[in-house]
Amino acid sequence: MNTYVYGITARSHDALPEGLSGVGDPPRPVRLLEQGDLMAVVSDAPPDLRPKRRELLAHQKVLGEAGATGCVLPMRFGSVAPDDSTVTGVLAERAEHFAERLGALDEKTEYNVKATHEEEAVLHRVLADTPELRELAEANRRSGGGSQEQQLRLGEMIATAVRAQETRDEAALLERLRPKAADISVGPASTGWLANVSFLLDRDAVGEFLDAVDELRRAAPHLQLNVNGPLPPYSFVEPGPSGPAETK
Repeated sequence: MNTYVYGITARSHDALPEGLSGVGDPPRPVRLLEQGDLMAVVSDAPPDLRPKRRELLAHQKVLGEAGATGCVLPMRFGSVAPDDSTVTGVLAERAEHFAERLGALDEKTEYNVKATHEEEAVLHRVLADTPELRELAEANRRSGGGSQEQQLRLGEMIATAVRAQETRDEAALLERLRPKAADISVGPASTGWLANVSFLLDRDAVGEFLDAVDELRRAAPHLQLNVNGPLPPYSFVEPGPSGPAETK
């Protein structure tokens, strides 16, 4: 029977709530595997596990219940090992790393911020900030829209100005929010947003962080900031290539 891994915690962690269940239909009972000073929060893995809403919520519920009484290093949904002994073997092999991470993430939570541009607002901003661009747009307007060449030039200049504004806005976001966090993790680049950053926060610093996000919204109304949290600190576990589970 494969073993589904929810997270890793210290052996001194409080007992899990009685009757806690996780993924699967019917839900599999959650149990603890002990190895040295560490424990893994696990259950049997269902053979047909899929990332359906019910299963994702079950994974999150287990992490929420386990994390309510102490630090847990969360594993991503779908982390499956061949058996219990594989899990305890990795706990033994990487004991120092997991102990360090548990210490570093104790009383911490994660917030993710994704930033995008409000299209009309950023266009107005780059026109206001770039006299040459503004003059060309006005000249095209006076001439009934301008020639095809003028329109292409205007479009290229706007695209260049918006890209430069994206770079400035990402830097401004990090400058304003980074000092509020214990650590940050910058997500992969995407055409969907200009910044995707996860912030590791002390639990008692969350209010100050969210205040800083609101201040940034007021200072940069052309930015749309999507904040997701509190989250288990997925972005800061750093399990490395020999982590405790193999993702299906």
